[in-house]
Amino acid sequence: MTERPSNAVGSPAELAAALRTTGYLADDGLATAAFLAMQMNRPLFCEGEPGTGKTALAQALAQVLDAELIRLQCHDGIDASQALYDWDFPRQLLHLRALEAAASATGETLDADAVEASLYDPRFLLARPVLRALQTSPSVLLIDEVDRADDEFEAFLLEVLTEHAVSIPEVGEVRAKEPPLVVLTSNRTREVHDALKRRCLYLWLDHPDLQREIQILHSRLPGLPERLAAQVAGAVHRLRQTDLLKPPGVAETIDWARALQLVGARHLDVDSAAATLGAVLKYREDADRVRSQLDTLLAS
Repeated sequence: MTERPSNAVGSPAELAAALRTTGYLADDGLATAAFLAMQMNRPLFCEGEPGTGKTALAQALAQVLDAELIRLQCHDGIDASQALYDWDFPRQLLHLRALEAAASATGETLDADAVEASLYDPRFLLARPVLRALQTSPSVLLIDEVDRADDEFEAFLLEVLTEHAVSIPEVGEVRAKEPPLVVLTSNRTREVHDALKRRCLYLWLDHPDLQREIQILHSRLPGLPERLAAQVAGAVHRLRQTDLLKPPGVAETIDWARALQLVGARHLDVDSAAATLGAVLKYREDADRVRSQLDTLLAS
């Protein structure tokens, strides 16, 4: 198996340091898994609760590798054509009309085979994320929320990730000169098949502990007061232990701290928390439940 170039990252520790420069704080396990995915040319399958930094990891890796980030957002009913390619029908139609007009002006007869071949020229090919990633070097292909796709789409992905190539009937095989670094994410709404997981290196991402979340806040929001960072991180950790429809992730922690900064809060109190609650909670039921318990939440 072809190994991916080291990209000047020679160890998990060096990768963790490089990720830190992007604002992404990786622990030893995460840095090691990502480093091995790069060196072994294996997809990295990241699973965990929403908001634990799975998508952000792919974005940070793209920055570290100075690579283009190409994102495929999975959804119910997604199929191979939405991931691979499509044909630009309006441009093909204009091309056909131009050929017909030119032939009519000169009195020539169009050759049907030649016309068909010209319609399926690569210039009319619309590359979707997977094909773009195979054609782009270097690139990071983020296959986001693969658990929302169906079994058939998983089988398609398995083939592409194994061969690093796709076959387009009208064009031929497209093979990656340098395989993209592939990051798949799953919120575990359903179990992804073992065959796809076996092709990947596996990484479970949990919410960061309190101290790491405080460090993340300082990394993303330089100048954030220490007291406010500790209060926000502590409050979010307590929120995650509450029976909420959508517990806040790290992104919501950062948004909340930023919102508090913007309204001039130096510390987290009932008034500032109530005024900015929409930055951290996204459901009315959650906001109503927490708003009635803010005294207890902030006093903990």
